[in-house]
Amino acid sequence: MSTTTLHRDRKGMTLIEVIIALTIYGVVVAGALGFVASQNTAFHRSLDRMSVLRNARYVVETMATDVPTLGTNVPAGQPALVHADDDILAFSSDYASNVENDIFAAYIDVDAPSGQVTVPRATMTLPNSSFQWPDTLYESGAGTASPAELLMFFFSPDTVTSRSDDYVLYRQVNDADPELVAQKILVAEDNVPFFRYFRQVDYASAASIIDTIPQASLPVSHSVIYHGVPEDTGSVALADSIRAVRVSFRTTNGMEGEDERITEVSRLIAMPNAGFGVLQTCGDGPILGSALAATNATDTNGDPVAELTWSPATDESGGERDVVRYVIYRQETPIGSDWGDPFLSIPAGQASYTYQDGTVDSGSTYGYALAAQDCTPALSDLTTSNTITIP
Repeated sequence: MSTTTLHRDRKGMTLIEVIIALTIYGVVVAGALGFVASQNTAFHRSLDRMSVLRNARYVVETMATDVPTLGTNVPAGQPALVHADDDILAFSSDYASNVENDIFAAYIDVDAPSGQVTVPRATMTLPNSSFQWPDTLYESGAGTASPAELLMFFFSPDTVTSRSDDYVLYRQVNDADPELVAQKILVAEDNVPFFRYFRQVDYASAASIIDTIPQASLPVSHSVIYHGVPEDTGSVALADSIRAVRVSFRTTNGMEGEDERITEVSRLIAMPNAGFGVLQTCGDGPILGSALAATNATDTNGDPVAELTWSPATDESGGERDVVRYVIYRQETPIGSDWGDPFLSIPAGQASYTYQDGTVDSGSTYGYALAAQDCTPALSDLTTSNTITIP
């Protein structure tokens, strides 16, 4: 016989208990979600602040890297500071070279376009101004264009956003297309200009001082073509006295109202090469006095190469003994009188010189030219080789 036991004292949750439990659960979940939401908001605000700060740091670091190269390897007669205003800074600098082993340029970039590693080849109007910079009037010797290109930083209103108070910063080399450095830039508090300049003031009977250039005196342009000539005085010479620039701006995340994040930056950037021209301490221009021979040869892999040979220059092994390197030029037939930009440079200091050009094409005919360069740095007259056809 089976027996069924009834548990009459076993009870479930009443409706009121369920409601109370759900209410408590809802309060806990709502609190947790609110906490998570607040943390998420704080996280995104931190990201916004970090993005704004990173933007500001990139602007400052880019300018602090490039501006101090002002005046680097600028030949005598070529102005170092070309144009300065509250929204543009333009200066000459041998910033980059596409010639291997170039010991005078600030940086080596073998892939740099030839039009961006020498002085501008044609007259150009500088951004944010009507000032025109002359064409190729500056040489480093032997009819060779100056290796100092024109670098520019300038601020322009941002026409892409819906705001009317934000700017972009561009960097430009010669007449190449401007490169975007940063966006979402605002004018500093109290409308402090983007660029403020500091000049060296010399006195006959007192120590030199550094003083600010009033904004009312801007723009400052080196309108006299050559630096150091008698006409390079007065307001024109003001450009030659500038020794530092202060860049001031704010960066924003692009939002408006309470969601906007802003960082303000002001940085003084010195120009250590300003006022120091390339000293002509190596005497007269270098004398090459060596013939250049070109022959067909093969490299260690059996590939055809053009082999160049020459002897040390007259002013390396004797004379003024101031030759520091040799500059090689190359043309493919037909050979003209304009050898263009250098193809390669070789450091001096060897008893004899041999260079194998492995970048030649079979069936093509080449001619080469050679110049010696001293420490001023000036180039000797070119000597040309015979032409060779690569088998």
